[in-house]
This record gives sequence, structure tokens and C-alpha cells, in this order.
Amino acid sequence: MAARARRVTARDVARVAGVSQSTVSYVLNNNPDQTIPEATRGRVHAAVAELGYAPSAAARALRTGTSSTVMIVLPDAPVGATIAQLIENVSDDLEPHGYSVVFRRHHDAGVLERGWREIMPAAVANLAGFGPDAEAAITAAGIPVVSGLLDDATAGVVSIPEMTIGRLQAAHLLERGHKRLGYAAPTDLRVVGYYERRLAGVCEVLAAARLPEPLVIPLPLDATAAAAAIAPWVTPGSEHQVTAVCAYNDEQAFALMAGMRILGLAAPDDLAVIGVDNVPLAPFASPPLTSIDIGIPAMAVAVSSAILAAIRGERPHPPTLAVTLVRRQSA
Repeated sequence: MAARARRVTARDVARVAGVSQSTVSYVLNNNPDQTIPEATRGRVHAAVAELGYAPSAAARALRTGTSSTVMIVLPDAPVGATIAQLIENVSDDLEPHGYSVVFRRHHDAGVLERGWREIMPAAVANLAGFGPDAEAAITAAGIPVVSGLLDDATAGVVSIPEMTIGRLQAAHLLERGHKRLGYAAPTDLRVVGYYERRLAGVCEVLAAARLPEPLVIPLPLDATAAAAAIAPWVTPGSEHQVTAVCAYNDEQAFALMAGMRILGLAAPDDLAVIGVDNVPLAPFASPPLTSIDIGIPAMAVAVSSAILAAIRGERPHPPTLAVTLVRRQSA
């Protein structure tokens, strides 16, 4: 078995550059309290390039008390296309500033504490809504916390207007002349907080229009099971028959339309369908899916800006995030 290559250290860089190890540290960390001649800086950087030296993140964490990692704490829910896009965009925004991103799903306080103590991140983005006790423990360790909660703009720098999402869905369907709506609910109980708020928004619009509440059906993400589940919605003359459906998200909408195809039905003539998230595949559905765009790029910029401000010790300014209706052929 070949011997493992030895890791290049700051001591090796110092030896090749002909300087002390502390000088290497001053140069690489651009220490403002030390005046290093440009010639010396040049030798250090040349040695780094020659040896392929990469500073140890673990060593930096021990030295400074924090790492160059930002930890995003997500709800204990599936990481779908929307959340994946958010993480990717935040990573892209932070990398030019020297920060990498890791994410953890919030299962319980113990797991959360082990996670941040192990990483000692430069900042924590709390998108899971963990409580004040956990936040106090993190900030006491010198780690800033950026918070974002559902429908609560006063609680953090980023909030997703979940009820507004439901209002937009219902308002669009009523505008199209529909009077009896269904709601395709998720079967995964981990997203119940989001679902309940979106459904409440739908119910609010229907109540204002003096129309009955939507008929809610849990919809499996399976075409055959979805076809069986929506039978009450599409049975002519049934008291449960509806003409349009608000889906919890685009995945639910895709499953709904797949189930409709099995039954020989199609949107919007047999059942109008509107989703949420406006995922990249939405325009390629058959028919193209009408959806609510929750503005992930703008949300990512808001999260990234808040994280950088918190690291610098500045107070972030809560942005105004808008959700928008994207009209296509399904509703």
C-alpha cells in the first residue's frame, strides 16, 4: 500500500520562504497589526504556491474560536428543489467572501448543539425556528444568529409569507370563475406548519367571498394513489365535486395531474390546478403549471446579506420579499 502523502504545514512554508512560522501566519491572515515587507510577503506567497499549502480550517477554528463555515439550520422536512436552490444560491453569494456553507436539519436541541459546537461556525442561519434558549447558547459562544421564521417578519431578517401564498392561489382561481375548490394537502407531517398557513390563506379568501371552505384531500406523491385519492373531486354530481385545486406545492400538483391522466382527465378543462414554488420543471408540465413563485433568488440574497452583516457586527435590514403569481395553462 502506498504511503499517505504528508500534509503540507505552515512550518514547511516558513522553511521554504526563510521566515518564521508566525510571519507566515501574519501574511496569510493579512494581520493589520503587523508590518511585513512586500519582499517577505512575496516569498511567503511563492512558497505557498510551490508547496500547494492550504490552511487548516480546524486549526483556524482553534486559533480564532470560529471557522470560515456558515451553518444553515433547516426544518426537519424534505430538502426539495426549492430549499436546495436556496442553499446553492446562499453558497454562491458567500463563497467570494471566504465562507463555505453546511446545512443541518433541526431534529432536537441536543443534535443542534453538538452540530454547532463541532463546527464553531462564523454564523448560524436559523431557518428552522429553533427556540430562544438554543439561540442564546449559540450567541453566548460568540456566534451570531440570523433568524427567519414563517409569517413573522418581526422575528427575523427573512420571513416567508405562507398565508399570502394561499391567498394568491385562491384569488386566482376565483378570478377564473371557480366557486368550489379542493386543496391537495401533503402527506408528510413534517411540513404541517407550512401547509396549515397556506391553507389558512386559501380559507380566508373563500370566506371573504362567502364561499365554502376547500375540500382537503391528502395527496400521495404517486400517480396511481393520487388517481384514487381525487375520485371524490371528479365524480360528476358528487357533493364533493370541485372544479379547481390549490396544491400545497408543485410536487403535489405534478402528482395530481398524473393521477388525472390515469383517469382520462386533463387540466384545466376537467380540473384547474395551481401549485407553489414555480420549480424549473413547472413550464414543462403537461399542461404548463400555473404556480406561485416565492422568490428564492431574492430570499437567498437577503439571507446572505444578513449573514455577512451579522458577522461584521452590523444590524441587518429586513427585506421586503414578494411572492408572485406565474400564469400558465393549468389554471
